Amino acid sequence: MKLIHLSDLHLGKRLSEFSLMEDQEFVLREIYSIISDEKPDIVIIAGDVYDKAVPSAEAVKMFDTFLTKISERTGHVFVISGNHDSAERIAFGSHIMEKSGIHMSPVYSGSIAPAVLNDEYGEFCVYMLPFVKPVTVRRFFPEAEINSYTDAVNTAVDAMNADFSKRNIIIAHQFVTGAVKSDSEEVSVGGLDNVDSFAFDGFDYVALGHIHSPQNVGSERIRYCGTPLKYSFSEASQEKSVTVAEIREKGSLSLRTVPLSPKRDMRVLRGSFDHVISKEVSGQGSTDDYIHVILTDEEEIPEAMGRLRTVYPNVMSLEYDNRRTRSVHDSLETAEADSKQPLELFEEFYAAANSTEMSPQQHEYIRSLIEKIWEEEA
Repeated sequence: MKLIHLSDLHLGKRLSEFSLMEDQEFVLREIYSIISDEKPDIVIIAGDVYDKAVPSAEAVKMFDTFLTKISERTGHVFVISGNHDSAERIAFGSHIMEKSGIHMSPVYSGSIAPAVLNDEYGEFCVYMLPFVKPVTVRRFFPEAEINSYTDAVNTAVDAMNADFSKRNIIIAHQFVTGAVKSDSEEVSVGGLDNVDSFAFDGFDYVALGHIHSPQNVGSERIRYCGTPLKYSFSEASQEKSVTVAEIREKGSLSLRTVPLSPKRDMRVLRGSFDHVISKEVSGQGSTDDYIHVILTDEEEIPEAMGRLRTVYPNVMSLEYDNRRTRSVHDSLETAEADSKQPLELFEEFYAAANSTEMSPQQHEYIRSLIEKIWEEEA
């Protein structure tokens, strides 16, 4: 069984004041070409089809066109909803489309039946788990002890009653512990939405969405394919790709990637204003790329953004790195705070305000309160 694994299309996304629709149309055509060449049995889209729960008409039309075209080049397409999607909107028309080999994940109801396919090696089961939170799963398993995202996913997977003597894959959209994040994902401070990888034990391949950097987590069978485009400047050095997985007999798995070339790259340029706009620098890549500029001039450059855009029309952001900004930065402790868990930050605040540490009872109360708030807001 040959799979093409995609995720996190984020159709309709904007960065700064720039719409990425043209870039997304371009890369979807490239993906369609790869699918036509690879001739996979299955195409997977592991969540975050859209960038918003209520997508624009243009984004819906773009996905409709893409879905229609790729369904003509493969036997089955599997799509689940991510945290950016409306599960109800993704599920719309799923029963009708399933007859055409397009499988849209239903709204989570506590029971997930696999799509059972067959090839020369026997049955091949595909489980679709849309993005879930503890409150989502707890509603259907009131007797279960579900206090974390790991508990939620573990409960949902256990309820599948998968026969692991067969070949099974699962499509999910969660933050698996150990994955390397970038700046464009929405994940909790301190990792309250982490899911331990053991929740997916037994599956021959775990096709993940949610994390935008392509990577395996713990083993090659647990895989984030990443976004098809760069969605933050923290991803500027990444090579985006399509993941191709092949599963033959039980226990076999081979992975490879096919690189994607965007219409416009995303780059960071650093140096003095004169250096950045020089022909030496501007000639090193396309001037139409999306650019973040870091100026090292000690004095601010008048009308810097407008002047930069005469050379690089798609400059998205500008910052300075000089003695003044470094002095201000050094006086702040926000960077340190970003690496701490919410509970740890509250403990420090409580100790500073009361000159004493929280009691064990207070500690447990605040921990449960933070988890409840994050669960409701996520």
